[in-house]
Amino acid sequence: MSTQASLSKRFLRIAMTVGPGLVVMFADADAGSLITAAQSGAEWGYRLLLMQVVLIPLLYIAQELSIRLALGTGKGYGELIRQRFGRGMAFLSLSTLIISCFGALLTQMSGLAGAGQLLNIPIWQTISIVVVLIFTMMWTGSYRSVEKIAILFGLFGLAFLLVAWKAHPDMTLLVQQMQEMPMRDNRFLYLMAANLGTSIMPWTLIYQQSALLDKGLSLSHLKIARAETAIGATLCQLVQASVLVAAAASFGQHGVTLETVPQIADAFTAVLGHTVGHIVFVIGMTGSAMVATIVVCLTAAWSVGEVIGVRHSLEQHPREAPWFYVAFAVMLVAGGLLVCSGINLIHLSIATGVINALLLPIVLGFLYSLARTELPQALRLQGFYAKLVAVLFVLTAGFGLYAGIAGIFT
Repeated sequence: MSTQASLSKRFLRIAMTVGPGLVVMFADADAGSLITAAQSGAEWGYRLLLMQVVLIPLLYIAQELSIRLALGTGKGYGELIRQRFGRGMAFLSLSTLIISCFGALLTQMSGLAGAGQLLNIPIWQTISIVVVLIFTMMWTGSYRSVEKIAILFGLFGLAFLLVAWKAHPDMTLLVQQMQEMPMRDNRFLYLMAANLGTSIMPWTLIYQQSALLDKGLSLSHLKIARAETAIGATLCQLVQASVLVAAAASFGQHGVTLETVPQIADAFTAVLGHTVGHIVFVIGMTGSAMVATIVVCLTAAWSVGEVIGVRHSLEQHPREAPWFYVAFAVMLVAGGLLVCSGINLIHLSIATGVINALLLPIVLGFLYSLARTELPQALRLQGFYAKLVAVLFVLTAGFGLYAGIAGIFT
């Protein structure tokens, strides 16, 4: 085979594989993550910036296990739990996932509603348009077409990297505050739990596993899928760090508590000017929230199908997979109605992150157990790496519980 033919074949394999990892990582930098990062910077300056960096390898480790499970077993997360632990534990897992998905969906719609407010569009109109557009896209599209749309939306979120660059943070202050960790302050712990819960989320783990299967990938795509996820995890945390830096540079020396999504845009206008700042914020927030909305709804629908054992694929017509589309529609409409109710969208988004942190023991526990028992020997989590992952997962889940509970009783 010629060198050109070999390169063409390799490029084609990469093109066929890339998608699920980028989509899920773009979704991870969702509206809730951006809102939480903005509040962290506004309230605590750069003190939570180091956490964004530390979470990169932890996020990759968790997502990489979901890749192994998908390509090594050919089954989704819910199906594996039902097979390994029985229907009772499968429904427990599903219930935690639905809580996480519904909370995440509310934060996405909150971000979109806030972006609409900057354009003087009433919340109910923004939400109505979003619901109709996304359900139409899901009804008429295959997984591959939805994936392309999601990646396009996700790329908009990279606009936030420009803001951090233009913020010109005081590097001396940045380094100083990164070393200051007021661990006895319950409010600080609350935001630490929220940042943890908006980075390692149940629905991102489960989505990637199901998306790899719906795309028809196999073990031959493992290496590329891992590389894609590593790149995505890094970009995801850099986007969140960028928003934190912008907020810290604008508000961080005053301990500001944000109350509305448009307030977050003030950090961008301070850095880029009123018009450009609003444009960048609207583009970035809309892109991040849209891709996450798609991922959240897909994850919920896939998981319901896996646990109850019915058809659950975008490749199937609604008449062939009614449970899939009903679950999707219910999540979308219910989320839209609650966001239109007038609830405080900032507080809701941060609370959702904390709830995710409290759910980590269940999610990471199932993930670790499946990786230890359900995979072929060559892919199974074992040896020193298994011990390292166990320690990291225990510390992460334990800290999420501690910080979340301590923060709730602030």
